[in-house]
Amino acid sequence: MTKPILYRKRLIPEECILLKDDIILECNEDIILTKWNALKPKKDLHHGYSCYFLKEGYKVSKFYRADGSLLYWYCDIVDYEYDESTNKLVVVDLLTDVIIYPDRSVKVVDLDEMVTALEAGLITIEQLKHSITQLDKLLQIIYQERFSTLTKYIEDKE
Repeated sequence: MTKPILYRKRLIPEECILLKDDIILECNEDIILTKWNALKPKKDLHHGYSCYFLKEGYKVSKFYRADGSLLYWYCDIVDYEYDESTNKLVVVDLLTDVIIYPDRSVKVVDLDEMVTALEAGLITIEQLKHSITQLDKLLQIIYQERFSTLTKYIEDKE
């Protein structure tokens, strides 16, 4: 795969945004590694890195404060829509997220949004199943202390 044009599609709120300022550092059939500045900077979140695991259905991001200190790791459960003719990759956020704080505590968030999206017809049953299955796989990696197998791609580029 050549470096694709990246889009982020959210279901809640419903939006699809071109990630025009993201810098692709690495791209192959397994991962896409990017460096970026926050689209909408917040009090704490300033910039970061993201690694899209194309076969696994998740994106692992390292969020930094403006001073360069680690805010936390943020993992999105995602699906991908690739259009080869335009080299456009739409990363569909399937709502469920996992946050890993510097103290190694883990928090799963936005499970309620999956139900809201299902009731509103924004997500299919198949996408819901995919999201839950990939969430379980990701949590197993985290709980078995194998999260470094995912973070190494980012840490090798820093």
